Amino acid sequence: QEIRDLAHSNPVASRAVLRLFDRYRQLIEARPSGPDDERPNASGHPATEAISDFIQENANHFPSLEAAAERIRADIDSIGESLETGLRTYLDNVLGIRWQLASLPHHLARRVSPDGRTLEVSDILPAESALFTTAHFLASRLASVEIDEIIVRSRLPQADAPVLANNVLASYFAAALIMPYEPFLRAARDCRYDVERLARRFGSSFEQVCHRLTTLQRPGLQGIPLHLVRTDIAGNISKRFSLSGLAIPRHGSACPRWNVYSAFLRPGEINVQISQLPDGESYFCIARSITKGDYRHNAPRRHFSIGLGCRIEHARQMVYSDGIDLGNATQIVPVGAGCRVCPRMDCGQRAYPPADHRFRLDPAARAESIYTRMGYPASADFSGLPAT
Repeated sequence: QEIRDLAHSNPVASRAVLRLFDRYRQLIEARPSGPDDERPNASGHPATEAISDFIQENANHFPSLEAAAERIRADIDSIGESLETGLRTYLDNVLGIRWQLASLPHHLARRVSPDGRTLEVSDILPAESALFTTAHFLASRLASVEIDEIIVRSRLPQADAPVLANNVLASYFAAALIMPYEPFLRAARDCRYDVERLARRFGSSFEQVCHRLTTLQRPGLQGIPLHLVRTDIAGNISKRFSLSGLAIPRHGSACPRWNVYSAFLRPGEINVQISQLPDGESYFCIARSITKGDYRHNAPRRHFSIGLGCRIEHARQMVYSDGIDLGNATQIVPVGAGCRVCPRMDCGQRAYPPADHRFRLDPAARAESIYTRMGYPASADFSGLPAT
């Protein structure tokens, strides 16, 4: 509670505490260790953490990039062709750059030819990725002023963070160009946030649509306040953003009860969950696993799960809530933010005890898990933990 009070009363101080903790984690992880030495789960690079904070502080909404994307999209649409063809024609007419599919090294999505007159896009990219990387390139040429102004006004540390921010903001512009704000919001409301339907309509991927849905925060034209999380099969969180209020772990992995993890068990299917945190707040969450990789034989595949959700009071605005009794307590899945900070001692999925927990084991008794309250012997010490 003291941490929440600090965050609400003094955001600057709370950010300083976060930076201090990040630095502590970096020092812990950098120290030499033997094979038997235990250390915390690895945290992200300080620049990536700074970018996550930067996006969160701006509610993942950048009006100047929206305006730039709308202006350029209007010019492209005036050509009177499909977005893909119009975008290529626009590149040629405005920038004097010809668009061309090319056989590129496998690590490249695109490159500019040595003479600067041709944008070569990898011929093994999925169609939605080829479109996105083309729009991303356009950002570097036609939205650089807006991107630079945003970075200058930010409080990003002057190391790697501005470089990463440039790439992130170019991606934001690309999404805004492909999925224009008002038409996209209108379509989202019409289909009740059916992600797959939106992906089909706007020629985008499941992940691209989920990410775009989190940016709809224009005053007076706002979408549902959503949270987004992306994890790999090892549990590493590589994307996190929350307007719903859901606390997404800053370091390590999240709660194994989150459906963003169980989605790997049903590949390609939408998994729905009503999640309830220890503080009693409930969230409506969907998750789906995705696979990324090039269109070629023996191309390595990358496996992720995308989680998207909102507070329970917004659930009926999403098509995924149809047929679900949101008021039925048996539908609720008790979750936490992560084992180290979760007070649920009756959880069979617990991997670690809470960070402030002390316990003694009775050699005469054994529970199914040494971390579950119901199975603890009488000698267990639960002092300092809230009731579950």
